[in-house]
Amino acid sequence: MIKKTVLPILLTTIWISISEFVRNTFLIHNYWTAHYQKLGLIFPEQPINGAVWGIWSLCFAIVIFIISQKFSIWQTVILSWIIGFVLMWLVIGNMGVLPFTILPIAIPLSILEALVATWIVFKFQPKNGNK
Repeated sequence: MIKKTVLPILLTTIWISISEFVRNTFLIHNYWTAHYQKLGLIFPEQPINGAVWGIWSLCFAIVIFIISQKFSIWQTVILSWIIGFVLMWLVIGNMGVLPFTILPIAIPLSILEALVATWIVFKFQPKNGNK
């Protein structure tokens, strides 16, 4: 149970958290802060925001795990990416707080994030012929 459920979710959560941190802190941080400044807002970087992103990472890992139970690895990657990123970008874009200039960087890195997260989950699944 732990090796087949908790471990892949935990490892996937760690991967997603690291991926999000590196992308948003080192690669596109300036895009976010400049965009928020243009809006007259301060980019939210308090510890509580990091904690919420940690919860998001855990929820995303759980979603990937659940989807992986019914779909192939590639179907899981595609569905996970749409659920985790496309829907989020649609919402924050609609709210006017998405700096669209990040998308050329964020799209391939988010696909990579979903791909590696899915690979981690599949790596720990029992082998069966259903997928």
